[in-house]
Amino acid sequence: MKKLLAMLTVSALAAATFSVNSVAATVPPGTTLAKEQTLVRGNGTEPASLDPQKVEGVPGSNVLVDLFEGLITQDSNGNVIPGQAESWTVSDDNKLFTFKIRDTAKWSNGDPVTAHDFVYAFQRAVDPETASRYAWYMEIPTIINASAIIRGEKPVDTLGVRAVDDKTFQVKLEKPVPYFIKMLAHTTMFPVHQKTIEKYGDDWTKPGNMVSNGAYTLKEWTVNERIVLERNPNYWNDKETVINQVTYLPITSQTAELNRYKAGEVDMTSTIPLEHYKSLKESIPEEIKTTPYLGTYYYEFNTQKPPFDDARVRKALSYAIDRNAITQYVLGQGQLPAFTMTPSSVSGFTPPDLPYSHLSQSELNAKAKKLLEEAGYSQSNPLKVTLLYNTLDSHKKIAIAISQMWKPLGVQVTLENKEWKTYLDSKDEGDFEVARGGWIGDYNEASSMLDLKTSTHGQNDGKYSSKEFDAIMAKSRTVTSDEERAELYKQAEEILAKDMPLAPIYQYVTSRLVKPEVGGYPMNNVEDNIYTRELYIKKL
Repeated sequence: MKKLLAMLTVSALAAATFSVNSVAATVPPGTTLAKEQTLVRGNGTEPASLDPQKVEGVPGSNVLVDLFEGLITQDSNGNVIPGQAESWTVSDDNKLFTFKIRDTAKWSNGDPVTAHDFVYAFQRAVDPETASRYAWYMEIPTIINASAIIRGEKPVDTLGVRAVDDKTFQVKLEKPVPYFIKMLAHTTMFPVHQKTIEKYGDDWTKPGNMVSNGAYTLKEWTVNERIVLERNPNYWNDKETVINQVTYLPITSQTAELNRYKAGEVDMTSTIPLEHYKSLKESIPEEIKTTPYLGTYYYEFNTQKPPFDDARVRKALSYAIDRNAITQYVLGQGQLPAFTMTPSSVSGFTPPDLPYSHLSQSELNAKAKKLLEEAGYSQSNPLKVTLLYNTLDSHKKIAIAISQMWKPLGVQVTLENKEWKTYLDSKDEGDFEVARGGWIGDYNEASSMLDLKTSTHGQNDGKYSSKEFDAIMAKSRTVTSDEERAELYKQAEEILAKDMPLAPIYQYVTSRLVKPEVGGYPMNNVEDNIYTRELYIKKL
């Protein structure tokens, strides 16, 4: 057996020792802390769930990383560090992982966190009765029998996990997936308190019912108003936590959020309104935090609905999007045009040389027009498109801009706006033609982006299916060479460019406003995981 390095590269394994202070707010010497340690964050929209095995989307995940903690977690730079597991070992064939749970790990009600809690959570994630939209996440690392259980072919207790004893948890993989440890920081793999779920059922996530194991507990949840978390005295490293209370506000209007920030009601925004970015950059540049983000904004085509089952139509609509105009004039916050699903911020990813990425927009428009004509569309027989997006000012601006870009092709666009939960349901049920999409990597590796378009992926809402693409992604999970894996990812991106099941538009950046008194803000975590346990409020 060999110790697994927490700050690991994809294929490197080595010994390492970690201090308890790795998971803590690092307050610089000489800093005077404010008497009141409270934080108020804008969170974009109301989370659809606070159940780790059921949550999907950034709003819910933002809250859950404060409420719960997995076997591993991240530091402010996005590096893997021990969480509920103080150490772990991996077998020589890289298929058996053994985790030692901290003796000091406790639930918020004082119960010890045990290996059995992780067995229960992992099994719950794949159990068809849970109906988790993230069940597919357990298939990616090839945990023994995960796929068969999800399909209902094997019982839940055959999943390749077991509690060796109360404090020793094992996971067995079918293949030596090199990035498995990175995946453990995701909410789907967080433990949950079995007795609480069995007692309250779906109501277990309500205040007063929820039992969690993270740095904070759920104090209040007023739907569409606020979620309030308070410090968890039973968290294993609570003595290093500084902020006592954090409040999440679901403010869908970016302008309203900005106004509340200016009024001192919000300490950290979720975004910055596009039309205010330049003026804010001039007036309060030190409060603007813009960092790379592990994600891509795209439009997804429902490949099961004609005419979007025709690659010519999909490519035409994609080619006609002026990505430079979107990033420079509609957005203007440092976003980059996207021609691949995988953004350049992903560790170890080198994009392929895609011919269409080198063409001028006029050349792309000419190709788009020709493709639509070949598919039977023209000014006299226009293509009609319904474009679905969820409520947010910036989504609306982009949708309007792109509908104007399609207009010269004779395309007639109907914009359809839905609230977050309804939007998610429509996509999941395939009730759309073209839909706004945004995918943030669940771990810092290209497979976290590319797996989205594999045939059986639970979030492949457009139902794209390619045997060639699936085979390449399956092979990528077995190779041990970083170079060979990178080449496979290039091939996968080339297939997506040929079939165009989605139209990549831009690579995300994170831009938000942060009050000067908020210390510890992570500027180097490309996954934008902000752990309140690492923040503090300064006295100015």
